[in-house]
Amino acid sequence: MSGRLQDKVAIVVGAGCVGPGWGNGRAVAVRFAQEGARIFAVDKNADAMTETLERIRADGGDVTPWTCDVTRDDEVAAMVEACRKQYGRVDILVNNVGGSAKGGPVTLSEEVWDAQIAFNLKSVFLTCKHVLPLMEAQGGGAIVNTASTSGIRWTGSAQVGYASAKAGVIQFSRVVAVEYAKKNIRVNTVIPGQMHTPMVEVRLAKQRAGGDVGTLLQQRQSRIPLNFMGDGRDTANAALFLASEEARFITGAEIVVDGGMSVRCD
Repeated sequence: MSGRLQDKVAIVVGAGCVGPGWGNGRAVAVRFAQEGARIFAVDKNADAMTETLERIRADGGDVTPWTCDVTRDDEVAAMVEACRKQYGRVDILVNNVGGSAKGGPVTLSEEVWDAQIAFNLKSVFLTCKHVLPLMEAQGGGAIVNTASTSGIRWTGSAQVGYASAKAGVIQFSRVVAVEYAKKNIRVNTVIPGQMHTPMVEVRLAKQRAGGDVGTLLQQRQSRIPLNFMGDGRDTANAALFLASEEARFITGAEIVVDGGMSVRCD
């Protein structure tokens, strides 16, 4: 590896995964560590980070795990302060928490709507709320937020809470990017599409294909112009670019990682 993030401190929120393999958060944490970053790995479920930690440590990387519910302000404040105490600074923040719930405005309950907004959007607001002052005080930083193609187009299922929240992540990132540009803080968004991650097999297949993973994968692949589905490593490589100095003149932007799906007209 080329050390593109050598000695940088990166908080990766959502660094765990629901199963073995390359989820977006796990791949980001491992990929950033491979490029020399010291990783402060955050997840609500400590056990979900076991494979992430093992992969980073097997490569000789520096990683500190932290358990946190990033929809709670007090827990986010404590998490950011713990990273500051451990490593002295925060150079990079990656927000990767998220998950969908099926339903349109009539069928989705108010409780689930509120939970979707909190999980997918409020979490980004809270982490930025507590990391931005630290980045400003130290003279700069880079934030990469993870949205979804559901935030920019219909992706085959009515999931209005998730889609609205992910659209909000994109616009939130743009607004914060402009506000903090003069303070040398860049804010960008990665927009993954229909990726083959462990969540597809563990959760989505039950929601949308009666538990038939093969059927769901076939449905998802049919929407993608490229003849394969990407996985978390593709998301991680886009996030790596945006977090690195190679993207020093890029802020308020989005990279869509979806194999061409979102530009199809059918």
